[in-house]
Amino acid sequence: MAGIAEVARAAGVSKSTASRALTGGGYVSQATRERVRDAATALGYVPTTSAVSLVTGRTQTVGVVMPSMDRWFFAQVLEGVQDALLERRYDLALYGAPPESAARREMFEHFLARKTFDGLIAIGIEPNARELERLVAFGKPVVSVGGYDVGTSAVSIDDEGAARIAADHLIGLGHRDIVFLGGDPDGRRTSFGDGLRLGGYRSAMRDAGLEASIRHVKSEVTMPGGYGAAVELLGDRRTRPTAIVGVCDEVAVGAIIAARRLGIRVPERLSVVGIDDHAYADMFSLTTLQQRPHRQGRAAAELLLRQIDEPGSPTDRLYEPSPLVVRNSTAPVDDDASAIIGVGR
Repeated sequence: MAGIAEVARAAGVSKSTASRALTGGGYVSQATRERVRDAATALGYVPTTSAVSLVTGRTQTVGVVMPSMDRWFFAQVLEGVQDALLERRYDLALYGAPPESAARREMFEHFLARKTFDGLIAIGIEPNARELERLVAFGKPVVSVGGYDVGTSAVSIDDEGAARIAADHLIGLGHRDIVFLGGDPDGRRTSFGDGLRLGGYRSAMRDAGLEASIRHVKSEVTMPGGYGAAVELLGDRRTRPTAIVGVCDEVAVGAIIAARRLGIRVPERLSVVGIDDHAYADMFSLTTLQQRPHRQGRAAAELLLRQIDEPGSPTDRLYEPSPLVVRNSTAPVDDDASAIIGVGR
């Protein structure tokens, strides 16, 4: 493999100029930069991380902290982050561990403390353990993905607004008995964003004069969790709602599966709305509020790289749009179908 000396000779410049052109560590004219990069490409030269660090004082590495790697949202955000970093030839160091776990504590106390990164992207960080504050204390630029931030740059959808739109959609179809399904209200297992979604549902119900009808049924924020809670919720006709707002699409899809297994037709007997536009949403014809986590990940990486390139640049909060996607899981309320039959006087 060619070295920097060969690249410099081929481009007709000094080694120091070639190094600056390839690493961005100092002024080089655009014409010279292009000539050096052309020579490097022709010779197959790849600058090492250590060489870049010597010139720029940077590691060319971004750390990404996330609670899970097997959930659709987190995987999509990570892909977006990686795509943006690869374009800038940055390495990605991934740190994933469940909240409140021994692995999580080890990650913060040892691995992250080494500071072998130029900046950090925090995905789905919760306020309880004040972890985002700990990341900021490392003295590196930090961008968060999700509703929670501590004055850092951040990217998210408007979670509260999305849930409000979901509930308003059902209210507009004539539904009055609408349940919010998913999440634990004590905050230990409910993410910050999911808590905002619950708040949006409650606001929509209050504004429609339906405060007395507000119901939150807890479940794990997974498809099996939504299924299990929905089986119990829908199994009793006397307390069965006409509509459900799922805290996310996975929970909403679980509710649709539960309804079908109980012989409850969706949307004729039960309307269901989710939030996310998960990969499964179209398969189940789920009405949902769309978010694009891949785009959020890319936006977070671009914000971080700007802060790395321009220390002291202002922080920014980006709200990605979350339009309502209407499919076939919602319909006007059927008063006859939803009437309680067989209940004593």
